[in-house]
Amino acid sequence: MNDTPRVAPKSPSEALKPVAPPAPPPKVRRRRRNSPFLSMLSGLFTVVLVVAGLIGVGFAVVSNQSEKAGPLSSDRVVIIPKDSGLTEITELLEREGVIDHAWTFKTSAWVSGKRGDLKHGEYLFKAHASQNDVLDIIASGKVVEHAVTIPEGLTSEQIVARLRDNDLLTGEIAQAPKEGSILPDTYRFPRGFSRQGILDRMARDQRTVLARIWERRPADLPVKTPQELVILASIVEKETGRADERPRVAGVFINRLNRKMKLQSDPTIVYGLAGGKGTLGRSIQRNEITQATPYNTYVIDGLPPGPIANPGRAAMEAVVNHSRTKDLYFVADGSGGHAFAETLDQHNRNVGRWRQLETTRIQQGGKPPAESVDKVEPLPGPENRTEAPAGTPPGDNAVAQPAAGAGVAGTKARAFDASEGTPRDPLLNKNFDLNSPKQLPQLKVP
Repeated sequence: MNDTPRVAPKSPSEALKPVAPPAPPPKVRRRRRNSPFLSMLSGLFTVVLVVAGLIGVGFAVVSNQSEKAGPLSSDRVVIIPKDSGLTEITELLEREGVIDHAWTFKTSAWVSGKRGDLKHGEYLFKAHASQNDVLDIIASGKVVEHAVTIPEGLTSEQIVARLRDNDLLTGEIAQAPKEGSILPDTYRFPRGFSRQGILDRMARDQRTVLARIWERRPADLPVKTPQELVILASIVEKETGRADERPRVAGVFINRLNRKMKLQSDPTIVYGLAGGKGTLGRSIQRNEITQATPYNTYVIDGLPPGPIANPGRAAMEAVVNHSRTKDLYFVADGSGGHAFAETLDQHNRNVGRWRQLETTRIQQGGKPPAESVDKVEPLPGPENRTEAPAGTPPGDNAVAQPAAGAGVAGTKARAFDASEGTPRDPLLNKNFDLNSPKQLPQLKVP
């Protein structure tokens, strides 16, 4: 029921006008209380926004610092010790001047996820390397590699001694590998690599190389096993260091094997006497030429029982790709190489020429070369000649012990050198060349 009193209109026109509605009652404003949870959520959101902004700024700073050029003015090698953590690595790099902001390096390691990939080792950092470059190098394990070169023709004992003298390698070698079982070459390794690991790698390479060469051997090769190939290659290796001569030297020994002639190689005398030491440290004495040892090819027939050194790839290749000649002899020629001969008469003339060259050089005041070590002693006297023993047919194996009384003027000495010639090895003498008559002095008429 509406209790509001009606107001009587004053006139008919006023009665026709609509009555204004009453004013709404005044609103009572109630104070709402905020939820504690909503307040906390709002504050947390604000903090997150602020932190995200700071992280964004920090990330930009770290990214800029990590990508800009580093402080190194030149290349530097740094060794990171084993079991080093991120903190130790960072301090080391900062101390060595590789990085200039430790905190940015640590942050980069964390952000990139490489913190657990950092490896110890010896690293080369290029000049002005950025922190990202440094981090990538350490995480990838791209350590500095060193090299050790093992020359061809060393015995296993000599190779082991070289590896033991290398301070960059670690670990012990229980025993020297079998003679001829490892491949001389240049091997690369990181600092701290094991000596036995190098030997194992050399043995694997030798087996691989030997198998490939053995597959290509000619059918008429007078060696029946891969081991015999290594034996002959080791003799070739010790006889000449000239690459162009290896196939021809190998051809001489193969011709001798085919004709059932003794090989008569000076290095086999040395190995029979010195073994793995590889050298006598002096000239071969004449009584040692016929001294019986299992390796002395002046005494035994055919190949010795094992290699006399570790031949290289080229020497093994020379055996299966030997020169197809009729040569049976060779002697040093005075130019660093050898003069080859098909007959004993030719060989004797080559030996005589070489001795005449040596006599001329000595008369001119030359000193005996240092490479007389491990060579057969020469017969003294400029007038000595070499010839086959009495009754030896031409072309047969005529290399023998010098006759009694050798060295007395006017006497004849038997040939005793089928390879290197005399102990005054002319490898250092470049004045003469037996293969070039223009360079030879006038020889005395016998």
